[in-house]
Amino acid sequence: MELPKLNFQETFDFKFKRDKDKFFIYDLVRKTYLLLTPEEWVRQHWIHYYLTVKSYSASALITEKKIVLNGLTKRIDLLITEKTQPVILIECKAPQIKLTEKTFEQTARYNSIIGAKEIVLTNGLQHINAYYENGQYQFYRPD
Repeated sequence: MELPKLNFQETFDFKFKRDKDKFFIYDLVRKTYLLLTPEEWVRQHWIHYYLTVKSYSASALITEKKIVLNGLTKRIDLLITEKTQPVILIECKAPQIKLTEKTFEQTARYNSIIGAKEIVLTNGLQHINAYYENGQYQFYRPD
């Protein structure tokens, strides 16, 4: 399987397995192998980033959490917490998906339920970071 190199300075030690013609990647948070989709490739980079670079514990990371938005059940991709409080909501798209104002608004709607201080919209190649302050999002470039 050909996977694109994503826009991370670090390289991570992923575990893969193959079953017939399907590839799986090991999720350190859920402690199981998941089907390797383009979106999952992006999410696993962020999981490894927060566990190895930022030194968060696996219990501080929440994946695929269900939320209800306007009566519809949705799932958030990744939530980083500190002392069980939501801190960073990360919405992962496949690398070929363009990040647009519409995809950012989707992430902001999810965050209206979650209440994280910061959101990251990413396709693994491009990352859009924003803090929520005074009722609006302030975009920034991380260090």
